[in-house]
Amino acid sequence: MAFQILLNVVLAVIWVFLQNSYTFVDFLVGYVIGLGILLVLRRFLVFDFYFRRLYAFIKLLLLFSKELILSNIDLIKIVLSPKMDIKPGIVAVPTKLTSDWELTLLASLITLTPGTLTMDFSDDNKILYIHSIHVPDKEAMIKQIQTTFEKAIMEVSH
Repeated sequence: MAFQILLNVVLAVIWVFLQNSYTFVDFLVGYVIGLGILLVLRRFLVFDFYFRRLYAFIKLLLLFSKELILSNIDLIKIVLSPKMDIKPGIVAVPTKLTSDWELTLLASLITLTPGTLTMDFSDDNKILYIHSIHVPDKEAMIKQIQTTFEKAIMEVSH
């Protein structure tokens, strides 16, 4: 992936030199043309297009932002309600993630979301133990984590 980024920047610099105009706009045009060249080369060479991962990373950031806002709203509703009708609980969430950085990222995203905290991993790193301030349905919480954060992390890493 780093080689593709470097190649794209080199193609953009070559474009700037060929245009004999050293502006940011010309560099940006060269970068977009380099993206097109890499996209065409992808059909002939065996490599994964790096822009797909960048797009998946941006989607992960937007997903985290959305979940952060929704969790804050839910937590505000709990705190401001006159009656504390919450069901705290610890949920064991099985995961398909394998590498240490993927598991760390998932645990960090869960912990950074208000109202949840990643407490521990199983010995084989297949299960995360998560404490939540309000767990009305454990299965729904497991499915929600697997279909949002875990799926988005897998798109970035694979």
